[in-house]
Amino acid sequence: MTDTPETSEQIDAQVAAAPIDSSDVPPDRLAISPRSPHFDGDLLARGIGIRFKGVEKNNVEEYSISEGWIRVQAGKTMDRKGQPLTLKLSGPVEAWYKDLGDDAPVAKAG
Repeated sequence: MTDTPETSEQIDAQVAAAPIDSSDVPPDRLAISPRSPHFDGDLLARGIGIRFKGVEKNNVEEYSISEGWIRVQAGKTMDRKGQPLTLKLSGPVEAWYKDLGDDAPVAKAG
């Protein structure tokens, strides 16, 4: 066995073939409201990036990748309990952890 240096193509192929750890991909559904059963403060602390219909969003209250929807706040309108009213928008949703950088694995339907 000789110690030959690997080419950048070989290294890229190894990285692409490496399995993606499930802890590197956000969950299928997540909410920012502590009252929701889909709330997880530890995951939210990492920072979640959301892309909806190809546009990065920063005002998402809740999302579901498999069902293909996001909830966003409807202006400054509140319900009778003082919670913001939300709109449910349908379309392709992608999510990733912002703390993993620009080449983070993206969770998407499909």
